[in-house]
Amino acid sequence: MENIKSTQNSRVKTWQKLSSKKGRQASGSYLLDGWHLVEEAIQHHGHLHALIGTSEQLKLHATELPTGVPVFEITPEIAKKLSDLVTPQGIFAEVSLPKANRAPQFIHEGAWLFLDGIQDPGNVGTMVRTADAAGFAGVVFGQGSVDPYSPKATRAMQGSQFHIELASGDLLTWTAAFKENGINVYGTELNPAAVDLFTVNPEPAFALIMGNEGQGMQPALSAAASQNLYIPLVGEAESLNVAVAAGIAMFALTQG
Repeated sequence: MENIKSTQNSRVKTWQKLSSKKGRQASGSYLLDGWHLVEEAIQHHGHLHALIGTSEQLKLHATELPTGVPVFEITPEIAKKLSDLVTPQGIFAEVSLPKANRAPQFIHEGAWLFLDGIQDPGNVGTMVRTADAAGFAGVVFGQGSVDPYSPKATRAMQGSQFHIELASGDLLTWTAAFKENGINVYGTELNPAAVDLFTVNPEPAFALIMGNEGQGMQPALSAAASQNLYIPLVGEAESLNVAVAAGIAMFALTQG
């Protein structure tokens, strides 16, 4: 175990770079902040490059840390440098980013969530976590969607990225491939041709598109969808938060 005491240490600077998308892409890894996320990575066979913690945290979890992974003891001051939280727990893990996507034409089963330009990391993390809870096979991040491996998104996912498949790609390509395989792709848009979400029968395989928080779905995606759906609102609110709407739709389409 290496003991690091300086915030200017080269390893600390490298870990700090993982807070940016550019840094994550350059290293092929990202940083998990907090024991729950670290534990999820350990239990679900995430590829760990390093375990990093204060003396207190490393002692607290000594019996749960895997063998064969480099361990680095850091000071509370370094922990604050690595975290964007006001009071970090003081334990982290550097984990590999996932490998390349499966090509959509080879997918023939499961429920999938397509995210079209979702920009809030909290919404992204919440939707991935909800997709996991609803039994979805995976989530596809379309152009303009926030990086799911940003610190805020990973906190909101709460480890669900280790339970389901996360992919990125052109959603028009994914939509066309799914439809070619006989899988319905549902858009979420209120228009004259849209149907009530709750009138659609659950299916073993489908995709659900959720659009940008402010602009909704791209018109081209709306046109490409098998059917557009809407959630009937009975109160006076004009709309729902996209993560809330996604949760309602995912459970409705899988549970009925």
